[in-house]
Amino acid sequence: MRYTSLVDVLLIATRGDHVLLARRANTGYGDGLWNLPSGKLEAGEDVEAAVLREAHEEVGIRLGRNDIRMAAALHYRPGDGAAARVGFFFHATEWHGEPFNAEPHKCSDVRWFPLAEIPLDTVPYTAQGLKLFLRNENFGVFGWPQDEKVCGRTVSG
Repeated sequence: MRYTSLVDVLLIATRGDHVLLARRANTGYGDGLWNLPSGKLEAGEDVEAAVLREAHEEVGIRLGRNDIRMAAALHYRPGDGAAARVGFFFHATEWHGEPFNAEPHKCSDVRWFPLAEIPLDTVPYTAQGLKLFLRNENFGVFGWPQDEKVCGRTVSG
């Protein structure tokens, strides 16, 4: 059987040294935690189109492909036994419109936070992607058993 993975897209929207986060609510995943505007890749959609769609659906901003750049990819395995996933984190500093809570049925708040002070109650997946972004690292793995050898490289969780 071939391995498959969920593919997520996450938007790191920054204004100066602040990042936009949304508090999840009523979704069954990470409710009450801060998260980047994000979502799953849909059938027939490329990752750039997906992050543009999610940004508009969740925080009401319009982005074009030239407004985003790939910041990092993260292969993430949650500690709760859920399926592993691959997240593509895109960075944007300009967009059309003012961010707002465009999905109040899935989100209870939208706020700007200093990048250096990400709230402790942030979705772990998001927190790890932001760490990669802050370290200017374009790839990481998280949640895999420590000292597991993957293609000759030691991966630490």
